[in-house]
Amino acid sequence: QVQLVESGGGLVQAGGSLRLSCAASGRTVGNYDKAWFRQAPGKEREFVASISHNSGSTNYADSLKGRFTISRDNAKNTVALQMNTLKPEDTAVYYCAAGRSYYFTRRSQYDYWGQGTQVTVSS
Repeated sequence: QVQLVESGGGLVQAGGSLRLSCAASGRTVGNYDKAWFRQAPGKEREFVASISHNSGSTNYADSLKGRFTISRDNAKNTVALQMNTLKPEDTAVYYCAAGRSYYFTRRSQYDYWGQGTQVTVSS
């Protein structure tokens, strides 16, 4: 079992930045790579970025490359998502997820999920 708790969401103006954090716990947490997804109202949950627990290798949604950065701190069992130059269309609930491979980009491929944190970008 893996437990995931997100934090860091909030309200920010367009062009601003936010840093989300995901605290992971559980006996098998080290066996899972981590990812961020987001879900806007009325839309499907979509892949944002992922990171390998062991190597730190990363994978990003093409549309978000250059603005978002995922990182991890294995000593603290945390994963962060730095979001820069935010746009109103980035408004969504952001979820942390754990899965067997950071290559995975589909919701169904991830085994554990956090409760989500709301990010609202005002224009």
